[in-house]
Amino acid sequence: MPTSDVRRGPAAGDALQPATNARAFAAGRALRQGAKVLPEHARGHNRALVLQTLFHQGAMSRADLSRETGLTRVTISDLVAELIADGFVAEIGVREASGPGKPAILVDLDRAGHRIVGIDLSGSDTFIGAVLTLDGDIVVRREVPVPAAEQLVGTVVDLARALVSDAHAPVLGVGVGTPGVVDDHGVILTAPNFGWAGFDLQGALRDALGLPVLVANDANAAVLAEYTFGGAPDDVLLVKVGRGVGSGLLAAGQPMRGSRFAAGEIGHVTVGTDGGPRCACGKVGCLEAWLSAPSLSSRLAGTSSAAEREGILRDAGERLGIALAPVVGALDVSEIVLSGPHELLGGSLTDQTVETLRARTLAPSNDDEGVRVRMTTQGQDIVLRGAAVMVLSGQLGVS
Repeated sequence: MPTSDVRRGPAAGDALQPATNARAFAAGRALRQGAKVLPEHARGHNRALVLQTLFHQGAMSRADLSRETGLTRVTISDLVAELIADGFVAEIGVREASGPGKPAILVDLDRAGHRIVGIDLSGSDTFIGAVLTLDGDIVVRREVPVPAAEQLVGTVVDLARALVSDAHAPVLGVGVGTPGVVDDHGVILTAPNFGWAGFDLQGALRDALGLPVLVANDANAAVLAEYTFGGAPDDVLLVKVGRGVGSGLLAAGQPMRGSRFAAGEIGHVTVGTDGGPRCACGKVGCLEAWLSAPSLSSRLAGTSSAAEREGILRDAGERLGIALAPVVGALDVSEIVLSGPHELLGGSLTDQTVETLRARTLAPSNDDEGVRVRMTTQGQDIVLRGAAVMVLSGQLGVS
């Protein structure tokens, strides 16, 4: 399999066992469930709570963990011993003594003990894969050209196998972000750009790799990365522009997926009655036909002046604002994050999106500037890091 830009990180340690009954949490939010925890689920919940606390707050003593989580010292001691045996947690030394008594032993996640494989299928020209640490840092990266339709699955499987081999450590799981509507079992219900309908990509990869695999829409993966690593608020909409256009939405810190798993599919919302290019779905007037990276780049390539380029970008920004205004009005999101080529989305396009939102939504109060629109700072790695969050959440209850 042809690959490029391969970089290796350090090797790591022992095999891992996945946690059960895991629940996703996020930094700075309440770590314990608001609903009653059933006795049969309590241990899995408490394991996830300990791992979540260490993930975000770093090394601490068992007594510190007891105070932070509200669990008894006996429970913490038992859980930490179990997590050390499972390879998730390690003792890393003693705290510097600041008074009389025996110094406390510090424990932390065994951050170098395992790896996660992330794959991003949203690119216009390439599929990107990476080996990541628990902290979302990329230690190995591979890229392959987007193949012909009949070679798509084989190419993704080969890329995943190469990355697992590159990990040189136990792989906690594989996360994949893909265009299209994806159900909660990783079945791609429809992906017009790939010609997939009802395809069980998660099952195909799991059978080929023999590892836990999680598949989600690329924008839904990206918004998890922005929430966990990018400091996004509890109510945020992320617009992902690449081969297609989609969005991921969090409300009160929880993903919104919809009754048919199509929440955020703004790419195929009609944003004009003035015709326009035909979309891959067969309709005319879809946002994706104006805003996808290939479509927008193609129109810009035919420009002959700066003014014409500015007009194309502002037109795309206005259509994005038209699509987003009802979402902002209905859900009162506080922030919109754009992810995609900065040379396309930054500047004039973003400015016009803001202007359109202000014109088409309720005017903010005097002490409120309204919804914030910004570019992500995570660049092209956002889906890869979101895929890592999917695995952390699914396997350990950490996000």
